[in-house]
Amino acid sequence: MKSLLIPFLLLTATIPGPASAQGKGHALKIRQLTKDAFVFTTWQDIKGQPYPSNGMYVVTKAGVVMIDTPWDTSQFQPLLDSIRTRHKARVVMCLATHWHDDRTNGLTYYRGQGIRTYTTLMTDVLSDKNGNARAEFLVTKDTGFVVGGVRFELFYPGVGHTPDNIVVWFGATRTLYGGCFLKSLEAEDMGNLANADIYAWVNSIRKVRTRFGKAVFVVPGHLAWGGDGLLDHTLDLIREEVERRKEEDEEND
Repeated sequence: MKSLLIPFLLLTATIPGPASAQGKGHALKIRQLTKDAFVFTTWQDIKGQPYPSNGMYVVTKAGVVMIDTPWDTSQFQPLLDSIRTRHKARVVMCLATHWHDDRTNGLTYYRGQGIRTYTTLMTDVLSDKNGNARAEFLVTKDTGFVVGGVRFELFYPGVGHTPDNIVVWFGATRTLYGGCFLKSLEAEDMGNLANADIYAWVNSIRKVRTRFGKAVFVVPGHLAWGGDGLLDHTLDLIREEVERRKEEDEEND
């Protein structure tokens, strides 16, 4: 693994992609978010029902930046093929926003295709510990990137959904990619809390709201995207979970 200590990195190379592969399972879905940003969705069956997982990619003059990978392993190559067909461009960078497999599943595959893969050092430690895919390049602190004239920022707000979750901010379009740190307005509860700290999450959300509270587009890890209302909705769901636990503790006393 290679650590990055430079706060801003300029990427200009493009990497050839491999031959096409046929995807299986639920169809890959790609929807346009802004002029150059697109949300892609793949699925896994949870309790016998398909459940969606979002990632995002941004088209730049130097190639495509992918944030998180398909959850469905059969969609790794079809996503690359779709990007090449639609944009006549290749993916040059892929970063994962925390260690769970709905974010990291494709890192090994994409690294094998010559794509530069990134996570934070904390994500790499947790991925290694849990047997998940790991990236080639490790980010050791909040870092800005410039790829093909598009600037974006990785920000670690603190513990939330996982100890290592980060968000990604595109200032020019005021787009916040929250991943699983943020919940869609469609979400009625906090979902998977296996590695979460529900109490620390409150302060972490506040940090994001202070820093990026004027976001126009906010993309969660699952279900529909929206505006900055997703920050308040996530905070409301956290408070409901805290209250539920408090009542449960009182009943058990």
